[in-house]
Amino acid sequence: MEPETTSNSVSESNGNDKNCETQVVLNVYDLTPLNSYTVWFGVGIFHSGIEVHGKEYGFGAHDFPASGVFEVEPKSCPGFIYRSSISLGRITMLPSEFRTFIENAASEYHGDTYHLISKNCNHFTDDISWRLTGKHIPGWVNRLARLGSLCSCLLPESLQVSTVKQLPEYHDCSEEDGTECLSTTTARESTEIDDDHEKSLLSPLAVSGDVSFVKEVQK
Repeated sequence: MEPETTSNSVSESNGNDKNCETQVVLNVYDLTPLNSYTVWFGVGIFHSGIEVHGKEYGFGAHDFPASGVFEVEPKSCPGFIYRSSISLGRITMLPSEFRTFIENAASEYHGDTYHLISKNCNHFTDDISWRLTGKHIPGWVNRLARLGSLCSCLLPESLQVSTVKQLPEYHDCSEEDGTECLSTTTARESTEIDDDHEKSLLSPLAVSGDVSFVKEVQK
């Protein structure tokens, strides 16, 4: 009977290992149809999210000093056009362990710290990828931000002037699964170049859609 018990233990262990192992995937989206042309020159305006354990995580802007990290269904981030997926590797981490990891990361990515050039959604996915796999995301995904940090005149006019913008209303109400609520407000007129518009450019939170914030770990 003892060998049979050992065999069962090994089977359970293997099953747990399979539950722990998951692929880390970068999902890339187009912000504009112009990417179809500019991508041939190595630049484009992209949003990216990182997929782990069947959920996709991204970083977006809002006006509050609270988590700007959100989760959506993979390849379905509202407001953007899905382009491609890039495998970044595999990791061994329980879903519960990853949840703790992403909640800790959320405390470093508040919605009001989002910046088009220095701290956007692609900076977030690059950071998370590096922490999980030791690999950076492909350079072309965030190349425009790096160029923009050197010369803001390289940014398209559409990224500098806004006529209508729509910002979300952030509600601090916690759900049982560790997410927080989000609802959108009506669009408001704006003809000024300002930081709020910069935040909305690479943020799915600037459009209507079901987006759940990841609740950060309180420190």
